[in-house]
Amino acid sequence: MSRSIKTVLGIETSCDETAAALVDDGRVVRASVISSQIDLHARYGGVVPEIASRAHLELIGPVLAETFAAEGTSLTDVDAVAACYGPGLAGALLVGVTAAKALALVAGVPYVGVNHLEAHLYAAWLQNPDLELPVIVLLVSGGHTLLVAVEGRGQYRVVGETVDDAAGEAFDKVARLLGFGYPGGPEVDRCAREGAPDAINFPRAMRGSPNFSFAGLKTAVALHLREHPEVMKSPTGVADVAASFQAAAVDQLTEKLTAAADELEATTLVLGGGVAANSALRARIEELATASGRQALLAPLELCTDNAAMIAAAGWWRLLSDGPTSLAAGVDPAARLPSPA
Repeated sequence: MSRSIKTVLGIETSCDETAAALVDDGRVVRASVISSQIDLHARYGGVVPEIASRAHLELIGPVLAETFAAEGTSLTDVDAVAACYGPGLAGALLVGVTAAKALALVAGVPYVGVNHLEAHLYAAWLQNPDLELPVIVLLVSGGHTLLVAVEGRGQYRVVGETVDDAAGEAFDKVARLLGFGYPGGPEVDRCAREGAPDAINFPRAMRGSPNFSFAGLKTAVALHLREHPEVMKSPTGVADVAASFQAAAVDQLTEKLTAAADELEATTLVLGGGVAANSALRARIEELATASGRQALLAPLELCTDNAAMIAAAGWWRLLSDGPTSLAAGVDPAARLPSPA
């Protein structure tokens, strides 16, 4: 590339957040704007792909304008444009990728497609530019649960993943069983604070394996509620179920995280993704890090949700290593974490 790459404009539209950000040198966030669609989807109990796509079309312009206004800058100050190409909802992804390509063409700068999962790994450098490697990353969201060993930029491997439901998906399904609204994860977290985590002995799946499973835990909650219908008539009973479910989920996540960290001899435990906002999970990882002499790097709440800052950061590094992405490249709704070269 003949042009020096400093400022990258990132765009994220993989699901139900329309986001844009300006990031310098892959690590300094100058501006980050996120517009959530939660209110649009709440009445349906989950994200409706067509509604999400239409909302992205309406919001992408205002979000970009707000991002530039926050820094008093414009497209002429951007050196590259990055967008999430997957995984995610096809229509939603197309909005962001199409906008990014158009902006890159207008500005005469490179376009780079970014994998959403890989971006979560690079978000760690947004929190700590001097991050000491190796680290183990627990990526937990509504669609993904991964354990990733990161030994260098672009040097990582998946050491564990879910064999069925993702952790966030299980939280949302249990929330519906308990009569909570959407999004359910925060409601389970809130309710669990009033309950006893040892009230019900829900299963901890796949012990001894680096992989995860949450389908059985979700089923165990459903069976418990079916066998004990009186629980739903008592706020204390509901809180005990929420707390016991959350304890089982957190136990599974943290047991496998610490086992992987021991094997890798990782210096830092990194947590990212939507479920990284869960208070019990954050507290447990901090406790485990302290007990083992490690550092805990917990994504701040604004980086737990889908955001464009991590897209811009990953895009900066991808441009350095691989160069621009072809404008003919499309989206990949089912994309997996790319294998390092």
